[in-house]
Amino acid sequence: MNEPWLITDLDPVRRLHALAGGIRGAYVTEAHIEAPFERVWSLLGDLEGTFGQVVPDMERLRVVRRQGKHVEALARSRYGMRARLRGVQQPGWCWLQSRFLLLGVAAAPEGPGTRVAFTGGVRLPAHAALIPLGVRREGSRSVQRLTALL
Repeated sequence: MNEPWLITDLDPVRRLHALAGGIRGAYVTEAHIEAPFERVWSLLGDLEGTFGQVVPDMERLRVVRRQGKHVEALARSRYGMRARLRGVQQPGWCWLQSRFLLLGVAAAPEGPGTRVAFTGGVRLPAHAALIPLGVRREGSRSVQRLTALL
């Protein structure tokens, strides 16, 4: 009756799958990149720089506050939409969301390369759901752009 609970740690990519699994309409694009984790994360973790070159819809993202791993940023899409994103960023993990937008990126070392995962989309304000239009295409384009930058 008092047996201890099994405890396990999820790597960032598995954690992204777990969180996205609880959001209706979310889709995770996952890929193996033939580059070391440090190099991959240096591009994905640069929110105000190369992150916008990787994520197709992101025209600009400006960090307005950072306190430890907690981040607040202003985002502008290529289509003119704006959002104030709040979330967490640490090596291998970035989860940012606003009332209308969700961005999730994860990376974990895998052999000599890196496993990466992307999720995100436009949120429905009163629902725990994403509008699934274009999500798969955007994830695939993110992988292609990341690979090209490496």
